[in-house]
Amino acid sequence: MTLKPIITEKAVMMIEAQNVLTFVTNMKKSKEDIKKEVEELFEVKVEKIRTLIRNNKKYVYVKLKQNFPAIDLATKLGLI
Repeated sequence: MTLKPIITEKAVMMIEAQNVLTFVTNMKKSKEDIKKEVEELFEVKVEKIRTLIRNNKKYVYVKLKQNFPAIDLATKLGLI
C-alpha cells in the first residue's frame, strides 16, 4: 500500500466538513492510479482527487461521493 493517511487537526476537519480523506503517496502515482487504489482498497466511490506537491512529497486529497461518508472510513481505519 503506497497510501499513508494523514492525521492532523486540519485533515480531521476536512473529513467532517468536506467528506475528504488526506494521504501521502508516491510521487510517480497518477490521479487515475490513486483513484483506482482507493476504490479497490476501501470499497468506496471517489468523486474527485486533488494533489499537492510540497517538500518533495505528494499529498492527495480524496473527496468521496455523498453516499460514502469519509468519517465512517476514517473510523474503520482507526484515524478518529
